[in-house]
Amino acid sequence: MNTYIKNKIASGKGRLQGSLLSVVAACWVMLGLLCSCSSDNVSNMQLSGDCMVEALALDNYDGSVDLTSRSIVVRLPETYGHTALKVTKLQISAGATCNVKEGDVLNMDAAKVLSVRNGDVVTDWTLSVLHDEARITSFVLNDVYTGAIDQDAKTITVYVPANTDVTNMTPTIVYSNNATVTPGSGMPQDFSQPVVYTVTNNSAKTVYTVSVQRINNPAALFVGSANTMSELDPEARTACEWMMANVPNTLYASFADLRAGTLNLSECKIIWWHWHVDWAVDGHDQFVDKGFDALDTKNQLRQFYENGGNFLFTRYATNMPSFIGATGDDDWTTPNNCWGGEENSAELCGGPWDFRIFDGQNNHPLWQNLVQGDDPQKVYCTDAGYHITNSTAQYHIGSDWGGYDDYAAWTGRTGATILGVGGDGAIVAWEYPAHDGKGGIVCIGSGCYDWYSYTYEDGYAENFHKNIAIITQNAINYLTK
Repeated sequence: MNTYIKNKIASGKGRLQGSLLSVVAACWVMLGLLCSCSSDNVSNMQLSGDCMVEALALDNYDGSVDLTSRSIVVRLPETYGHTALKVTKLQISAGATCNVKEGDVLNMDAAKVLSVRNGDVVTDWTLSVLHDEARITSFVLNDVYTGAIDQDAKTITVYVPANTDVTNMTPTIVYSNNATVTPGSGMPQDFSQPVVYTVTNNSAKTVYTVSVQRINNPAALFVGSANTMSELDPEARTACEWMMANVPNTLYASFADLRAGTLNLSECKIIWWHWHVDWAVDGHDQFVDKGFDALDTKNQLRQFYENGGNFLFTRYATNMPSFIGATGDDDWTTPNNCWGGEENSAELCGGPWDFRIFDGQNNHPLWQNLVQGDDPQKVYCTDAGYHITNSTAQYHIGSDWGGYDDYAAWTGRTGATILGVGGDGAIVAWEYPAHDGKGGIVCIGSGCYDWYSYTYEDGYAENFHKNIAIITQNAINYLTK
């Protein structure tokens, strides 16, 4: 390497070393300046103040303060109003302020955030109210027999077959959160006489009288494949629980019970089968495959029908009429347009869902006393915030599908009467009128006819959904009276 290049390299190293030394020196100077500053000049923020809520009361009801979750819960009597509660006590840390003060009136429909500030420290607390509800919401004996609860009369009635031993039955009781019940859930009791149950929850107390009635001859049956009512899927179980609570002398029976002939049906007026299957039962072949338990009982069901017994078939159970002779022995018809979703991921209703009353059927008993909406021709069935599987078993009408070119063709083949139609004109509710000593059959296959929502969105309020129970009660009254 020549002398010129060597000198350039040496010169570059010198400049680099000099630059590094300058940087290091500057860092020491800055550190010294920082260390020489007074701690009083580091920050003007005041971070030492406490932001505690020490006590709070609404309408003189003291709240319970939880330091861990930074929450205050005020417990109120069960029926006490909560939309205009006055802050009658508020104690917070010395020197602190709060966005809520004594004398304020709060609407406690939803929880409120209390922001407590002390200097530059802010802590949020959650304020909520809890009513001291003391209710029994479910009462089941021996995991089989579900009680009908009358919350107004504070009575619970359980219907059991006549040969049931009622002297040693074990209740499973569901009751309000934070409450206690005496005698306790799971404790066997002698129900040959009424048994009194007391539910207490802070300031609330409710006394229920439980009576077990043995039925020789049920007046109504809810049927399904499950061995017991408690084993039904949530959709069918909700419908069954409603029937037990609203139709006197109702029992649940499995198809196996009917085949075995263990029930005396001499006084039975109606059998209801409400059948849900996730992702639908689409057409005749799937019904034969998935509904084998019911089809194995078709002879018993047909005998009941031919002796004047009535049926309510809803959802995918609407496939059944042809198999028990309602359409004659030379032909069968089943809904040709079926679909549905899964219960635990059901579709959210953004507003009321509906179907239409068929022309000329406005005065049919099925559509009486409904909760009315804007269009009197529509049957409104759901409300915003409800989750629905939209499980549908309907008859598509039109030459494009074959089989039922128009309504006249459908009526001529099925012998049934159209009661309700969907938005596209598909038949979603129909009946086979009683004739020649045979009973009557009402079928509802609209996806709007739904009993169970796996959850409800915030703000949900039941209004039009009441029509599901009203339609069902109408159908039962119409068929049995």
